[in-house]
Amino acid sequence: MSAPSGALTFDALRPPSPHLTDTHHAWRASLRKFVEKELMPFATEWDEAGHVPREAFAKAGAFGLLGVGYPEMYGGWSEGFDRFHGIVTSEELARIGAGGVTAALMVHGIGLPPILAIGSDAMKAAIAPPVLRGEKQISLAITEPDAGSDVANIATRAERRGDRYIVNGAKMYITGGVTSHWATTAVRTGGAGAGGVSLLLIPLDAKGVTRMNLKKQGWWASDTAQIFFDDVDVPAENLIGAENQGFAGIMRNFNGERLGMASGCTASARVCIEDAAAWAQTRKTFGKRLADHQVIRHKIAEMVQRVNATTAYLEHCAWRVTQGETPVADLCLLKVQATQTLEFCAREATQIMGGAGYMRGSRVERIYREVRVNAIGGGSEEIMRDLAARQLGL
Repeated sequence: MSAPSGALTFDALRPPSPHLTDTHHAWRASLRKFVEKELMPFATEWDEAGHVPREAFAKAGAFGLLGVGYPEMYGGWSEGFDRFHGIVTSEELARIGAGGVTAALMVHGIGLPPILAIGSDAMKAAIAPPVLRGEKQISLAITEPDAGSDVANIATRAERRGDRYIVNGAKMYITGGVTSHWATTAVRTGGAGAGGVSLLLIPLDAKGVTRMNLKKQGWWASDTAQIFFDDVDVPAENLIGAENQGFAGIMRNFNGERLGMASGCTASARVCIEDAAAWAQTRKTFGKRLADHQVIRHKIAEMVQRVNATTAYLEHCAWRVTQGETPVADLCLLKVQATQTLEFCAREATQIMGGAGYMRGSRVERIYREVRVNAIGGGSEEIMRDLAARQLGL
């Protein structure tokens, strides 16, 4: 498929930003070369195979992708890093058109931050370096069979016995849970509600841990697990932060996750426009290009309209975060806005491309399969709206 001309390429579709400096542009250029050489050519193969090979993690670690935004003392790089470098990273990974590849490689982005934020120095030194090198993998285990977005009601229990915790329970829909070496796990150490929740680092090869790979609609290249804990013995030193204080850490983690998901969704929507526009400008029906039909032009114009609006909202929220704010309501609504924009653009792109957009192996087909995981993961649309409403004082 030839690239569209004019303003309908992935790059041209991104409105000029006053927030992007030479450092952001340099990071984009470097990352794009890596992605186009080491990741993009293998997207279909890895998606069909259902996993990203360990060698890809090692290459991503050596390049610096896994360490972007993390402390230099653990092998990352954060000097001069800001939220807009993170947006650039999400955008370039979105060009792959296979969210499962990104979810697999970057799963530490939700599993590692709680450790770096509130974990002990010994824990940070033991876990962060091998993860950022791509040698080890860490997941975040919060959702349970009977508790998803309602984090305060998790039931997996960790009972303190001397210098150990004995863990029993189950986790569900855990990204990377089959292949990860550790899980940053929400457990109940106290009474009911948010005040009884702690975070515990659990080695997933420990005795009593059983993992089941779950088949799913999208993100095939990233495994998703159900994890069972049956009298799992975990050292008390694996407690992340203070006992019964894990809920705040979980909530803080969600804010960054939602901003990252919004970045990826908005960029994936641009991928849909790029591929649909390329098809519309080369495919002919009834003696003229698809793009010459008014209904098709209007579809593409509305896609661009929604992406531009969402990009502006995304950048405003990111800017507020860089100013030290925690705009919870806007981050929630931004995630809803971005996932709805992606859903609209994926649907319209598939409609424009017809059979070509429905065939396995195309970016649009994969993105369309991944729409719902974005709308559900990190907090469903319904939870996001309700949390935003409460933050607004309703």
